[in-house]
Amino acid sequence: MIFVEKAESRTVSTEGKLKKSSKNTNNKSKSLSSHELYFNRELSLIEFQRRVLSEAENPEQPLLERLKFCAILSSNLDEFFMIRVAGLKSQVAGDVVELSYDGKSPVEQLKHIRNNLIPIYKQQEIILKEQIFPELAKNGIVIDHYRDLPDKDKFALKEYFQNEVLPLLTPISLGPANPFPRLINRSLNIAFVLDDPTNDNPEKHVAFIQIPNILTRFIPVKGYDYLRYVLVEHIIISFADIIFPGLIIEAANTFRVTRDADFDIAEDEAEDLLSEIAEQVKQRNWGRAAVRLEVTAKMPDYLANLLMKALELEPDDLYIHDRPLNLVDFMELLKLDKRNLKDIPFVSKKIPEFLGEPHELFNYLKKNDVLVHHPFDSFSSTTVKLISDAANDPDVLAIKITLYRTGSNSDVVESLKRAAENGKFVTAFVELKARFDEEKNIIWAKALEQSVAHVIYGVPNLKTHCKIALIVRRESNKLKTYVHLSTGNYNQVTARLYTDIGYFTSNEKFGEDATYLFNYLTAYSYHKDWNHLVVAPVDLRLRLLELIEREIELHTPENPGMIFAKMNSLAHREVIPALYRASQKGVKIKLLVRGICCLRPGINGFSENIEVKSIIGRFLEHSRIFYFKNGGNDEYYLSSADWMSRNLHRRVEIMFPILEKNLQDQLWRILNIYWEDNCNSWNLLSSGEYEKVKYTDDDEPLSAQNFFLDDIRNYKLFQ
Repeated sequence: MIFVEKAESRTVSTEGKLKKSSKNTNNKSKSLSSHELYFNRELSLIEFQRRVLSEAENPEQPLLERLKFCAILSSNLDEFFMIRVAGLKSQVAGDVVELSYDGKSPVEQLKHIRNNLIPIYKQQEIILKEQIFPELAKNGIVIDHYRDLPDKDKFALKEYFQNEVLPLLTPISLGPANPFPRLINRSLNIAFVLDDPTNDNPEKHVAFIQIPNILTRFIPVKGYDYLRYVLVEHIIISFADIIFPGLIIEAANTFRVTRDADFDIAEDEAEDLLSEIAEQVKQRNWGRAAVRLEVTAKMPDYLANLLMKALELEPDDLYIHDRPLNLVDFMELLKLDKRNLKDIPFVSKKIPEFLGEPHELFNYLKKNDVLVHHPFDSFSSTTVKLISDAANDPDVLAIKITLYRTGSNSDVVESLKRAAENGKFVTAFVELKARFDEEKNIIWAKALEQSVAHVIYGVPNLKTHCKIALIVRRESNKLKTYVHLSTGNYNQVTARLYTDIGYFTSNEKFGEDATYLFNYLTAYSYHKDWNHLVVAPVDLRLRLLELIEREIELHTPENPGMIFAKMNSLAHREVIPALYRASQKGVKIKLLVRGICCLRPGINGFSENIEVKSIIGRFLEHSRIFYFKNGGNDEYYLSSADWMSRNLHRRVEIMFPILEKNLQDQLWRILNIYWEDNCNSWNLLSSGEYEKVKYTDDDEPLSAQNFFLDDIRNYKLFQ
C-alpha cells in the first residue's frame, strides 16, 4: 500500500494559507469565484521551491546533486524576484490594486512572500553548512577560508592574487566625485568600510569592488591529494590592504543586488525590434530598479542601511544569508570528475529507424508516425538528425521552424545555416522575447540571416512559444510535407535535462495545418478551419473549455468521465472553475502539475474528485500531456502550453491530438507510471501544503524517472 507521510521540515505552514480541513466550511454558500477556492500564484510557486529544496535535503541523492538543487533554488528565486516580485512592486508604486486569485492585494502578497521565503532560506543555510559542505570535505572537496590555511599556502595565494586578480579589480570609493556605483544585476560585490589614520575626520569611507565575472569563483590551493579551494571573495578581502594601502579595513562584506528584469516592448512603435530588445537587455543588467538586497550575516547594520538607502529599498527587501552568496556559481563543482558524488550517467535510446541515410528516414516517416520521450529517447539522433538530414537531402526544398530557446552551440541552428547555404528555403521564427535568452537568440538570428535564411521575429505583442518544424520535400514530382511537433524546445542541452514528448508525422492534414500556422506567424492571417492543430490565442482556450464541458455532459455513473493531465503549471481563471464544475458532476480528475497550481483540491462540494500531484526529480518535468475519456472514445493531446493565462492569451501555442492507438498507449503508460511514483511524488493538500508520498515495506519503490531510465538500459541489453 502507498501512503502519504508528512515530513515536518518539508511542509511548513505558510502565512495566508487556508485551513487544512474544508469539512467545517459552509461550502454551500460559496460560488466558483470565491477567493477561498484558489491558491495564491506566487505562494504556490514558493511551495514549488520548497519541494526543490527537499531534494537538496534528501540523503538518497548523490552529494553533488544535492548541491545542485541548492543552486537551482537560488537561481529560481533570482528569477522570481526579477519578474514576479518586481511586478508586484511596480503595482504598489503605481497604486494598482489588482487582487490575486485568493483575494490578496500586491502589498499583502509581498508580505506573505517574505514570510514564506525566510524559512526556506534558513533551511537552505542549514542544509549547506551542516550537511553538504561537511560531506563534501569528507569526500575530498574542501572549501577553506584563507585564514585557516598554513603560511606556505597563504604565500602562494598572495602571489596568485597579485598576478591574476588584482589587475582586474576596480575599487570605487563613495564621494563627491564618485556617487554610488551602478552595480550589475546579480553580480557579486564587496563593500569595504575604511578608516584613514592620517585624517582627523571621524567619518568612515566606503568603497566597493564588483568582482569581475571572468574570475573563477573557486581558487585552487595546490599541493594536496584532495581538492582544496578558497573562494575568490575571501582572497580579495584577505589582501584588501594591498588594494587600499595605508588605510585600515574596518569591515569587508559581500553583497548582491537583484534588479527588475522584466520589460515590455511597444512593438508597434519599435522600428528595429532586435535593436530595441538588445537595449532593454542592457538596461536589465544596469539601469533597472533594485528589488532585493542580499548581504552576508556579518555585515554591520549601518553598512546594510547605507546600501538600502542608495538602492531605494526597504528593510523587507533585505535578505541576510549565513552562507556564500551567488550559489549558482557552485554548479561549477558538478564538472569535477567525482562520479560517485553524481547521478549515474545514462545514454539515451537511439531509434533505429532514424539512424540511416536521409532518404531512408523520410521513407520510414512516410508510412509511420513516431513518438519520442526525451531525455530517455535521444534528442540528438531523432530531432537533430531530422533537421540535419533535411539540410543535406537534395530533395528537400524548404524548412520552417520556430526557435524559442536554442541554447549555445546549437546543432539545430547549424543545420539550418547549412540548409540555407545549400540553397533550401529556410524560414526561422526566432522569438527575441524569450526571457533571459534574448541575447543568445539575437546572436542566432544574426547568424541565420548571414547564411541567407529568412528570419522572422515572431508575432507582434505575442510570444511565439509553440515548437514546430515543417519540412517540404519533392517526391515523385509532388510536394510532401513532414512535421515535427514537441512539448519542448529545439535545445539539445535542455533535452538532456527536461522531460518532453516529440512527435513526427507525414500526415497530410498536419502538414496542411503547419503550413497555415507558419502563414499565421508571418502574415498574421486568421485561419479558422484547422484540421488537427488547436492554436492559442486563436482557439486553444475555448477548445480546452469545450473538452472539459464535454466530459461533464458525457459523464454518467455507469460510464464516469475522466480527465488526466500533466503540465508545468495551472493558473487560469476560466479553466480552474471548469474543472471544479466537472468535479461537482463526478468526473474523476487526475492532475500532474510540477510547479504552480492555483486549484485547490479536496474541497467538499467542489473538488473532492480532483487529485493533484507534483513530481520533483533528476529531470525537470516539462511535458504537457492531456487525456479526455470522451465517453470511452479516448482523446490524447500534446501541447506547448500550460493551462495559464500567459499561454492561452499572450503566446502563440499549439495543442495537437495523437491519433494512432499504439502512440496513445505510450502516452497512457507514461501518465500512469508518473501517477504511481512513490519516490519523487508530492500530493497537494487542500491546505496548500504538499506531502511527500512514501511507500510501505510491503511495496516496491517506484521512481518514474528511474523507471524510464531502466527502460532504456534494458533496451540496450537486448540489442
